[in-house]
Amino acid sequence: MAPKRLTAVTWNIAAINNNPFEYWLGKHPDPMYERLMSGVEQFISAPGEKDVAVSSIFSEAMWCELKQVMLTQSWAGIEGTEQRWRSDFSRRRIISEFLCDRSIGDKRLTSLPDRVTNSISVAAGGVVNRPTVVSNFSGEMKNLSSWWAAWKRFMFEEPVQVKEGKKLPCELLFKINRAKYPEVTEEEEAISIPLQLLALAIFDAILLHVVDSVMPGGAWQELKLGIVSALLATKRERTAEILATQYADADVCFVQEADLAFITFAEARFKGKYTVLRPHVLSKAQQNSLILLRNDVFDASSVVDCSADAMSTLGDQPVSDGDLLAVRVDGVDGTKYFLASFHGDTNGLASPKVLEALHLLCASTPGRTPLWGMDANTHKVGSKKAQGFDEFVALFTQLGYASCWATSATGATNHTTFNARTYLQAQLQKAVRSADVHSASSSAAVDKNPKDFVLFDCAAFSIEETLKDNTGCREFIDNICFPTLDFPSDHAVVKTVLLPRGSQAHGQQTQS
Repeated sequence: MAPKRLTAVTWNIAAINNNPFEYWLGKHPDPMYERLMSGVEQFISAPGEKDVAVSSIFSEAMWCELKQVMLTQSWAGIEGTEQRWRSDFSRRRIISEFLCDRSIGDKRLTSLPDRVTNSISVAAGGVVNRPTVVSNFSGEMKNLSSWWAAWKRFMFEEPVQVKEGKKLPCELLFKINRAKYPEVTEEEEAISIPLQLLALAIFDAILLHVVDSVMPGGAWQELKLGIVSALLATKRERTAEILATQYADADVCFVQEADLAFITFAEARFKGKYTVLRPHVLSKAQQNSLILLRNDVFDASSVVDCSADAMSTLGDQPVSDGDLLAVRVDGVDGTKYFLASFHGDTNGLASPKVLEALHLLCASTPGRTPLWGMDANTHKVGSKKAQGFDEFVALFTQLGYASCWATSATGATNHTTFNARTYLQAQLQKAVRSADVHSASSSAAVDKNPKDFVLFDCAAFSIEETLKDNTGCREFIDNICFPTLDFPSDHAVVKTVLLPRGSQAHGQQTQS
């Protein structure tokens, strides 16, 4: 049976996870946000006389207190860490020789322990956050002394129930593997647990000093709490609201990078109207691809999950559990479909292989109409390290598919991501100056790329309309970074209306 007119939506709903300040936010309504972020950028990029010694911020007394609590853990390497403190770290300048020291980044001395302790998922559900500027911690941090007391309690006095059992946050740290990070010396590897903790304490203290210097009195915390509320505390509700209100006409929604909390919420929120399909094996990284089937269009009882069949052909491609959801399903009118939702690796290198796997799987069951929503993570300009948009288009065209972007030229300029990292995060080599975010010659560190697709059989459908949305109001504002306080994702929503071949097609592509 020929397919009917279909409205398909695809949306990678991920964005900020742990650090509310990590990315430049578009159109923040409070001018204090611009003042804070520009002030931090200026402080770090040109500190001048503010580039004081580490020991003037993280003091000798603080080191002695840290040493005492570390001794309670019976860690090896505390004496070596003390030597490193006295002969090296304490004497460094806070910006030029610590925050901006590339070797600290290359050795992961701050970014690795930050990743482990920033936001700890507990077994009963929920998250506990390390007291730091760059986490979702909501406690009081108006000065160094209050922060330091909270930091020590968190690390050494308040165990958390994780899946491995009850542990102190400091016990979650592990040795830095020299084989993986060859910049780490043999001596540093041996003392890497206490060394990481010292580096992290210094890092957190410096960042607090920087934001308090730019915006004294704790005003920066009010900005932070507002971002956390808009983009984290109410993220799943806002995401579901956009889908439910702005895209209520969708017959099928392809969703990527959904965590378990969103899956559970969506199942309740859309009950009756949509059936929410989830992977049989969920992502350990909480990055699951979903398919929402409209119940008056699809027969949910006919669903057959064939994700494992597709995954089995991918070999060592960087595709993890939960990244791909592929199903066979029948429409209530008898049309047979092959649907898939996919989230690609950061550089999109696995996307061609996944496309080929889906193509072969579809060909093995003739008579089914393919329709796929993909965050293929393609880039405007391809390279050996990043999948190019044009090359991906050439591949799916060769295989007999078309996309929501009518032509390669149209799609390549239709970016569906636009984000850049700020100076308030643990990998400063990835920071982008505010002046460069919107520059025509902006660096590769600015992610402004055409990554998201709805793919379909070009013999079955033609495009009636395609739109993208970075506001949550079926509008796309071209020159803003996202997420924003109103739009909770760093990927645009993409909606396309498909007409069966033979119907009158308008081929309209809009940005709003």
